[in-house]
Amino acid sequence: MSKIGKKPITIPSGITVRVDGGLVIVKDATRTLSIPRLSGVEVKVIENEVVLTTAATSKQVRSNWGTLRALIQNAIDGLVKGYGKTLLLEGVGYKIAKEGNDLVLNLGFSHPVKYKAPEHVTFEVEKNTILKIKGFDKALVGQVAAEIRELKKPEPYKGKGFRYSTEIIKRKAGKKAGAASA
Repeated sequence: MSKIGKKPITIPSGITVRVDGGLVIVKDATRTLSIPRLSGVEVKVIENEVVLTTAATSKQVRSNWGTLRALIQNAIDGLVKGYGKTLLLEGVGYKIAKEGNDLVLNLGFSHPVKYKAPEHVTFEVEKNTILKIKGFDKALVGQVAAEIRELKKPEPYKGKGFRYSTEIIKRKAGKKAGAASA
């Protein structure tokens, strides 16, 4: 039995959840998220709760049960509170600028890199080196943060590049002056 899948999800006021064929649709007044239903899991909306049940007891169905419950909970939390990731840019001459909704990144290349903001994701730039990515879809916010970080990963010697605010970069020692060879 899935410990996570057993728990019912409470639907807060202002949020509606409905099951439509192979999708679970979570929406508030203006935004909508749709989650594909996973095989073997039944989703029922009873009053102000979402209850998930399974018919089979195979390992895959039990895994799907907990996963689908977590996905629905994340969708509800995203519409209520939103999600965010913070990236820090380190390096001399590296900077972030906002151009409309898009980003212009100077990362030490011969040209500035332009990153187009996906729909439902907003960027906030602080001090030209701190980038806050915000949105209501947890997976999309994480994917955008990973794509931006991939443009210039932190290197282990000086730590130059993008890193998450919670990430710790292990630094390597540089070259050491060796003893004079005889």
